[in-house]
Amino acid sequence: MALHPRVTTTPAGTPTEVTQGSQTKGGIGESTLRPDGTLKVTGEFAYSSDMWHEDMLWGQTLRSTVAHAEIRSIDISEALAMPGVHAVLTYDDLPTEMKNYGLEIQDTPVLAHGKVRHHGEPVALVAADHPETARRAAAKIKIDYVELPVITDEASATAPGAILVHEGRDDHHIGHVPHPNIVHRQPIVRGDVAKARERADVIVEGDYTFGMQDQAFLGPESGLAVPAEDGGVDLYVATQWLHSDLRQIAPVLGLPEEKVRMTLSGVGGAFGGREDLSMQIHACLLALRTGKPVKIVYNRFESFFGHVHRHPAKLHYEHGATKDGKLTHMTCRIVLDGGAYASASPAVVGNASSLSVGPYVVDDVDIEAIALYTNNPPCGAMRGFGAVQACFAYEAQMDKLAAKLGIDPVEFRQLNAMEQGTIMPTGQPVDSPAPVAELLRRIKARPLPPERQWEVAGGASDVRALPGGLSNTTHGEGVVRGVGYAVGIKNVGFSEGFDDYSTARVRMEVVGGEPVATVHTAMAEVGQGGVTVHAQIARTELGVTQVAIHPADTQVGSAGSTSASRQTYVTGGAVKNSCELVREKVLEIGRRKFGSYHPAWATAELLLEGGKVVTDGGEVLSDLVDVLEDEAVEVEAEWRHRPTEAFDLRTGQGNGHVQYSFAAHRAVVEVDTELGLVKVVELACAQDVGKALNPLSVVGQIQGGTTQGLGVAVMEEIIVDPKTAKVRNPSFTDYLIPTILDTPTIPVDVLELADDHAPYGLRGIGEAPTLSSTPAVLAAIRNATGLELDRTPVRPEHLTGT
Repeated sequence: MALHPRVTTTPAGTPTEVTQGSQTKGGIGESTLRPDGTLKVTGEFAYSSDMWHEDMLWGQTLRSTVAHAEIRSIDISEALAMPGVHAVLTYDDLPTEMKNYGLEIQDTPVLAHGKVRHHGEPVALVAADHPETARRAAAKIKIDYVELPVITDEASATAPGAILVHEGRDDHHIGHVPHPNIVHRQPIVRGDVAKARERADVIVEGDYTFGMQDQAFLGPESGLAVPAEDGGVDLYVATQWLHSDLRQIAPVLGLPEEKVRMTLSGVGGAFGGREDLSMQIHACLLALRTGKPVKIVYNRFESFFGHVHRHPAKLHYEHGATKDGKLTHMTCRIVLDGGAYASASPAVVGNASSLSVGPYVVDDVDIEAIALYTNNPPCGAMRGFGAVQACFAYEAQMDKLAAKLGIDPVEFRQLNAMEQGTIMPTGQPVDSPAPVAELLRRIKARPLPPERQWEVAGGASDVRALPGGLSNTTHGEGVVRGVGYAVGIKNVGFSEGFDDYSTARVRMEVVGGEPVATVHTAMAEVGQGGVTVHAQIARTELGVTQVAIHPADTQVGSAGSTSASRQTYVTGGAVKNSCELVREKVLEIGRRKFGSYHPAWATAELLLEGGKVVTDGGEVLSDLVDVLEDEAVEVEAEWRHRPTEAFDLRTGQGNGHVQYSFAAHRAVVEVDTELGLVKVVELACAQDVGKALNPLSVVGQIQGGTTQGLGVAVMEEIIVDPKTAKVRNPSFTDYLIPTILDTPTIPVDVLELADDHAPYGLRGIGEAPTLSSTPAVLAAIRNATGLELDRTPVRPEHLTGT
């Protein structure tokens, strides 16, 4: 298949070629600006934490100070007696028999009962007239804990006689796991590994450790619950999936779903951390108990305990290859630590196992992935969703094999790269473009940044360009350059038979003498730019300039989660579908009104462009204003992509994914080998996006995902004490994330190879760059130092041996 990229960007991310998809300004293919962009950069945008109600109370959560303990008693008397306190709630105050919630397995208690299972678990709630009063009241609640031994890893979780994190488990995965402390297990077996191993001329093995990463969104968990006159509640909240929240919240409150009305408030980032509930049920409980609006806003410390994190992982891999560089087989075992509650662990296991081979052709595989229940912090969805951990390991293996065979690491990857038609280890054919070799070619062909960039005139050094930066630790002594490559594969959308659909309501009418389209979905805008794309789709399909985006809420059908790189694909598909239905209704109105005056109404292909009805030859038949006049057209429709199926729990075979995305990176680093300091100079990326609906937004997504991958490579890790299972660094003082000074140049090369099964041929893009950026940085550091480096993040002591 010929590769014809349609958008190529400069290092600054400015499109140098743009394909226009619509004759109406601001349509598909244009780099239209975000409607919320200026407000966000000027600080005027209203986030959920900015909400205010004149008679509201403030909610506060009391969290466990230990990771595993029996609760002997809870004394709330002192807290209740404090002036300004309106309510104190514990497990015994929950209004219904439904006291748990969860995305897939309802194993998470609204408030702890009988025992706590992780550090920071919610135990009690306080509502008071001032946030400081609520905080002080919560501190006066006395809890008698009897600490229990902690389960922190696979050895302690599955040892004979191990304490069960969840006694009496009864869920749909229990029959498929070898121990109750295992949430889920997914094997994938294909071919004959034993025979394939005999054909291998070289075999490499590796054990890899991936640290626990936090989503580190800047807007903490927050929301406002307002009791309603009908006995229900209105909840304004920052989340990733309004309808999933609703499904979990209503049963706990004892209310029908129609009495729990949810509206999306400004979301300050998500990256998977808002897929699970945090303060939603707590705020509603307090509002219904007190009869007053209740606002809850987490501080940064509490936020670290209030949401799930990326699963830390232990991975063992074995690969074989012939002397001419062809892969013969792969075996791996992936152990993911899911923490105290299931969250999305079963789905993460499915992703990790099914994508564990990477974007390579390997016919003989033996794969096992599991997720554990432990007393560590709960882990669930985060950008990349299981594929990130696997990519770190299999890309390190590719470099090991290339070195052992004496083959260039990029050429070795290209030799084994999958392409359209490749059969995945699950038996599923890849039926859309898979330009893995081309992406690698592009990043390798890109010119390298100049050497010794820190040298300036007069023999001085620009310390900002050196490892250690403004700390002025070195002036170039002992600094070595390294270059590394990596490529990854990520699924798009929900998988394994999940009914993945979205809904859109589109209305077209005349307002102020001008045709206006209104798009209403429940899509959570978390910063990805979906509201921009929805307006572009409406302009393209309906030929109007003015498009209004209705606030997301549960008064329209579900849009699914803003995760899995699915929203532009699925909700974009729903908006497109609804717009097409509206267009047909508008044209039918025109035919009814004007068809007798002009035969083209019945015989020509009619389009809506620039507020007019035109023929395919460009003849204007009518203004849309004249067609609609006092009429309005409204359609609410769902859209589903192709169905998937669950992986077989014995063999792992099945068409489990709907689409794949691919990205490749080249990292250039400078390493001070004496001090163990790393400066990432450049992270070049090449990625196929199918169709760039908004090229500027596409580049921003790729650069953002790349930066998150950089973070987990060299700095980001939640540290959990292995003896107590307590989090040791719940703050941005101790949990480090990349700043602008740490972020390298990120040139982006965008390919547009259409997927014929997707709307506009697009491909989900947000997650793929997070996969390959991490192993590319590690490969570059290995290239500079000669060290094996089998864990993330890399710390100075790993480079100096101290």
